[in-house]
Amino acid sequence: MKIEIDEKSGFCFGVVKAITTAEELLRSRGGAVWCLGDIVHNRVEVNRLERMGLQTVDHARLPELAGRCVLIRAHGEPPRTYALAKRYGIELADATCPVVAKLQERVRRAWEEMKGVDGQVVILGKPGHAEVVGLTGQTNEEAIVVESLSDLSRVDFERPVCLLSQTTQSLSLFNAIRDEILRRAADPATVTVHDTICRQVSNRNPHLRDFAARFDAVVFVSGSKSSNGKALYEVCREANGRSYKVEEASELRKEWFEGVGSVGVCGATSTPKWLMEEVAQAIAHF
Repeated sequence: MKIEIDEKSGFCFGVVKAITTAEELLRSRGGAVWCLGDIVHNRVEVNRLERMGLQTVDHARLPELAGRCVLIRAHGEPPRTYALAKRYGIELADATCPVVAKLQERVRRAWEEMKGVDGQVVILGKPGHAEVVGLTGQTNEEAIVVESLSDLSRVDFERPVCLLSQTTQSLSLFNAIRDEILRRAADPATVTVHDTICRQVSNRNPHLRDFAARFDAVVFVSGSKSSNGKALYEVCREANGRSYKVEEASELRKEWFEGVGSVGVCGATSTPKWLMEEVAQAIAHF
């Protein structure tokens, strides 16, 4: 059986930065490092870092961490997190993805501009997602978060609109949202559009579609919490009906590979390369 790992799958540079920062801090501090939320939406990778000493905490525990080192992951944080850290004397190691950090600043500027013209900031994103929480925090929670065209019912089209997007959203959905806002706006000239989707993520779609189509079967490796993983897995399934999603090698099933001559292994932007390699090795033993 021929097995090939997609060379373009795996961590995006923002996740690489966060993981590298965590590993360096753990080595230099003997494991005395806390991370605000899962450092990456991949349970297996989180477990690996926790075995090295990284401790995952939520915001409610910040008061307990006075004087400690707390890592901000690639998704970023809202301004209130930085204010709390300052209040409690917490040392922050900021590993916010540079693309996300730039977007946060862009959202903040858009909000200030919209306040001046009685306008609205609209963000295409998943409500409650860590990155989106960081973005809406730039607007004093006044931004309108939309996931689909139906959510646009919450927008007042008599007023100016500034549209932006979570970095990992679908480009086609963003374009559909943009077109619908322009169509429904009382004055399209008052609509501002900023395409803030990360191309390192969105450009994987056409590549992954071609990759998945080349094999008899495809195994997509991703954490169950990864929004990016869910979207990319659907790309695989559309290109190849024999696509299967796993978090780790133990979830593989022998019957998936019966009569199969070739298997492609790929993954999300939150999937480490070593995990895809483990899955490929396990498939080889069937």
